[in-house]
Amino acid sequence: MFTLAAALLPLAVLPPLPASDLETIGRRVWQSEAAGQISGLTSWNTGEDFASLGIGHFIWYPAGPKGPFDESFPTLIAFLRQKGVAVPSWIKPDMPCPWNDRASFMKDVDSPKMRELRDFLAGSIAQQSLFLAERLDRALPTLLSSVPAGKRDAFRQNFEHLAASAKGRFVLIDYVNFKGEGTKATERYHGEGWGLLQVLEALPPKATPADFSRSAAAILKKRVQNSPPERGEQRWLPGWLNRVNDYAK
Repeated sequence: MFTLAAALLPLAVLPPLPASDLETIGRRVWQSEAAGQISGLTSWNTGEDFASLGIGHFIWYPAGPKGPFDESFPTLIAFLRQKGVAVPSWIKPDMPCPWNDRASFMKDVDSPKMRELRDFLAGSIAQQSLFLAERLDRALPTLLSSVPAGKRDAFRQNFEHLAASAKGRFVLIDYVNFKGEGTKATERYHGEGWGLLQVLEALPPKATPADFSRSAAAILKKRVQNSPPERGEQRWLPGWLNRVNDYAK
């Protein structure tokens, strides 16, 4: 689970990424989430009960009970403020999404408020990329706490082995943003998760990005098999598989 408290914890010891690598990673994530389009920085997908915002399509729930998926947009806003980024004045700390459903969001998609939001998100790509990278850094302690004690050393070694290369670091950053850490109890179907934890647990020692790609594809297929039929997740699977298949290239 990625929370505001977690966002303020010390980072794991991973080599810092050069600004050029951060920009490349951020733009690749943006391409995967929204085809690199400015219009895609403010989205609300059919069948979902939350807005998806920014290059990472960070989740923002409206007021009321939250769904099972980890809400990351308020954490991003707190991070951007911490980095000195000017945030639109109408976005208050920890406020819910001001649009209550997809219909109201789409009706307002060309409003001054929505245009301001897109301009703000388009102007903070570098900082959003850093947020993505630091999310991975902070994920490791949470992941390790979910691994049986006798397997933690091997798990950490595999994590660090992948993170040591630019390609491997991208794979980890993209997947944890795409499908989460995998440690949240509500992000399960029939007790089985689909996050970074589950993909890493299934890897062989000294895994490569190609190994990660295969493991992620298998995990995502299993998620769709386990998913409630009314969610219709089969419609998303081809896009998900295209995304993780790219990890092997």
